[in-house]
Amino acid sequence: MHEMSLCESVLQIIEQQAKAQQFAKVKTVWLEIGALSGVEADAMHFSFEVVMQGSLADQAKLEIIEVPGLAWCMPCGCEVLVQQLYDECPHCGSHQLQIVDGDQMRIKELEVE
Repeated sequence: MHEMSLCESVLQIIEQQAKAQQFAKVKTVWLEIGALSGVEADAMHFSFEVVMQGSLADQAKLEIIEVPGLAWCMPCGCEVLVQQLYDECPHCGSHQLQIVDGDQMRIKELEVE
């Protein structure tokens, strides 16, 4: 379950920002997670709760913002929504798609005290 290590990385970033911006408690964490990132939301919620125990984000709420997959079709030049890697272009049927968005995960916002 790689979501556990992702949550550990999120906690490291939160701790770094707490030192830099001098906050003591995190109430809510908003994560943007792309549809093509391979991150499962349910596993992320479970891992988040486990990893944050005893930290400044203990009892924090995790909000996930889903980012759709977006790709550029090389043959027809259209930007298209994709549900998974290796989808075909709905306009021309090509599989020559370059992913533009939706393959990332990032901390969008923190609500802190």
